[in-house]
Amino acid sequence: MSDLPEKEGSIRKLPPRARRVGWAGAALIRLVSLTLRWRLHDPDGISSNPPARPMVWTFWHNRIFVVPLLYHKYLRLRKGAVLTSASKDGEVIAAIVARFGCEAVRGSSSRRGISALLGLIDWIRDGYDVAIVPDGPRGPRYKMGPGLVKLAEVTGALVLPVRVEYGSYWHFKSWDRFRVPKPFTTVDVFLGPCTEVPSELDESAFEAERLRLETLMNPAHEID
Repeated sequence: MSDLPEKEGSIRKLPPRARRVGWAGAALIRLVSLTLRWRLHDPDGISSNPPARPMVWTFWHNRIFVVPLLYHKYLRLRKGAVLTSASKDGEVIAAIVARFGCEAVRGSSSRRGISALLGLIDWIRDGYDVAIVPDGPRGPRYKMGPGLVKLAEVTGALVLPVRVEYGSYWHFKSWDRFRVPKPFTTVDVFLGPCTEVPSELDESAFEAERLRLETLMNPAHEID
């Protein structure tokens, strides 16, 4: 996987410790990926014939281990930027995604949230897709915050739900029960359906959209 287009400029802006840990994290992801069996479920053909408009990719916090690989395998022709937290953990994630060719926007729903949202709007207007973890950085697990809906409403970007299911995995005793796929297991990737959020929503319509998108991300037979 030496052809991954690292964002060297992005990496150099990070502290030395974040760069070192990010390098190790990216190496681990690449090593595990050599054993994984991928299955793509893309009924709308988004990976082969993506929409002309920018998209907001969204996936749950406990599935982010394979997201850099997912981007490289299925969406690498798209310009992408990932929202990461303003914490030291966010620095490490920024270093990891940069090594897979993706930019990072620093901020989160709990720290620098407004500036991060404004930054994402600028990236979208520059033609980038952006990625948001709607239940991060501290949960509750599988519950979508309002930031994703607001971003799609303001920019007109399409929302692309990305669901990842591992055949077998280890999980941490963290708030999100973070998952790491076991070597040689299957990884099922579900892209879509790509969906649009109407503009100028009132409070009740906004909440209805939030619940609709959350339901798209939470098939009852796959979420635990």
